[in-house]
Amino acid sequence: MRPRVSVLDSALRNGNFSLRINPVRSDDAGLYEAQVTYNTEIRSCQVELGVVTVTLSPPRPVIENEPVLLSCNSSHQASLVKTCWFRNAHPVLTSGAFCSLHGTLCILRPTVSDSGSWHCQLRYADNEVVSTTHNLQILGFDGPTNPVIYAAAGSAAD
Repeated sequence: MRPRVSVLDSALRNGNFSLRINPVRSDDAGLYEAQVTYNTEIRSCQVELGVVTVTLSPPRPVIENEPVLLSCNSSHQASLVKTCWFRNAHPVLTSGAFCSLHGTLCILRPTVSDSGSWHCQLRYADNEVVSTTHNLQILGFDGPTNPVIYAAAGSAAD
């Protein structure tokens, strides 16, 4: 997993044996075990890493006015009960510009103003709640709606 994995050597003296993975990939999900030997004593601990992903269809870049699908998935093994999407901390209502099918969010006519943070929350049958945030970027023209611009003769026009 190198060079994505590191251990803070300076923290080892204080008993911190943390492992850092950056960036995390989907196939990093699973059980990790740390084992430390000091003199004749052996200590170990196990941590399970779950991974949540948001995928776009079509893949990036997202172009203004072209429909895009956002799918949220997790490595959690229980049965998925519900998927909720949030924009600016408000639930996304499936009407007009947004539709949902099996937890996948469809933005029918994305605009530049739809760029930003989208939050996905997955609820499972075992009451586990998993969530992540995806920064959506939409390419387009963010200018005046009227395509006619007037400029005085002899001046500059942008």
